[in-house]
Order: sequence, then structure tokens, then C-alpha cells
Amino acid sequence: MAKIQKNLQIINEKIEQAQNGIERAQEVKVIAVTKQVSTERAMEAIEAGLIHLGENRPEGLLAKKSEINNSAVWHYIGSLQSRKVKQVINEIDYLHSLDRFSLAEEINKRAQKTINCFVQANVSGEQSKHGLSKDEVIPFIKSLEQFENIHIVGLMTMAPNTEDEAIIRNVFRELKNLQQEVVNLNLPSAPCQELSMGMSNDYEIAVEEGATFVRIGTALVG
Repeated sequence: MAKIQKNLQIINEKIEQAQNGIERAQEVKVIAVTKQVSTERAMEAIEAGLIHLGENRPEGLLAKKSEINNSAVWHYIGSLQSRKVKQVINEIDYLHSLDRFSLAEEINKRAQKTINCFVQANVSGEQSKHGLSKDEVIPFIKSLEQFENIHIVGLMTMAPNTEDEAIIRNVFRELKNLQQEVVNLNLPSAPCQELSMGMSNDYEIAVEEGATFVRIGTALVG
């Protein structure tokens, strides 16, 4: 069995275990973060059964997409500069890092289709992380209703790099609570049914707290 296939089997088993005891557990989609690996490794992930690939730089995304063609669902998971929107926005299926109005304006202007976006929230409040504060998220989402090419499918966050599981769990739980607040607004432009949270070192906790997308690099393709 190929290494990626074996890793994916382990990841899927851990996700299944994490979902045990969760009422009405939602499907969890694994995004293979291929930002630091070759196109060949990305192809191995697809051959192992993954269809969701994540990149964080325009160059990496465009290079891999040109070789892999249309056999993948593409996620842009890094911070996106407004001046680079035109390079990638019509090449992706999901953007995980919408965090400012100027970026939304540029996306709406350049997009030739409706873009599925996650609003990035900096739940932990760390200065080193991108994203809106919890208090800014709902006003920001409401401000986006005017943009016909932006569809808010969910929220995204990154947990602190810590061994303290309680801190990590609290961050994910707060994002889940915030997501529910957005859902309760019943905004046509922001159904917000998805949660993008959890990476190689904390995806099991994220799943327990309601993640529907986990972004996994090292544990899968590293």
C-alpha cells in the first residue's frame, strides 16, 4: 500500500473514532494540503481517493492545476493579497481566508462565478494570525450581502500551536458557537453550514467540535 493511502486510512479511522458519540455527525472532508510537495505527490493523493487539494500560493496552485487538470476540488487556504486575486479566483472552488472588505471587493469584481468563501476568524486572538476577531465576524458577513459573487459557506480558524488540548478545544468550540450565530441569521448569501478547522496535529479535536473540513498536510503527504 502506498504511503499516502496508508496515511489516509489512519486519518479516516481517527476521524471515525472522533465522530463516535456525536449526535448527527456531519460528513468530514479531508483537504490534502499539497503546498510543499510535488505535483506527483498531489497526484498520489488523488489516486488514494482524495479529491480536495489545498494550496496557499498562486504559483503552486496554478502549476499543479495545469498538470492535474480538472480531477480535483481546489481550495485556496493561505492569506490572499488583493493584487493576486485575479490570478487565482476563477481557478479555485473554495477560498478559506476571506478576512477583509477590500479583498471581498476585489473578489466580487474579478470573479466570473460565485465563489464559495470561508470567513477567517482569529478566535485565539494571537497577533501572529490573520483573521477577524469574534466580534467582527457577523458585521463583516452582513456587509458582504451586496456582493453577488460571494457565497459564505462557513467559518475558518487556526488553533494556537500548543500541547494544551483544552485551549485548542475551546478555540474550536467558540468557532462552532459563532457559526451557529451566523446560521441563525438566515442570510441567503451566508448559509454558513461548514467549519474549516483542524490540521495534522489537532484534527481529531476539531472533528469532535464540529469540523466539516480538515486541512491535513504533514500527516498525509509529509
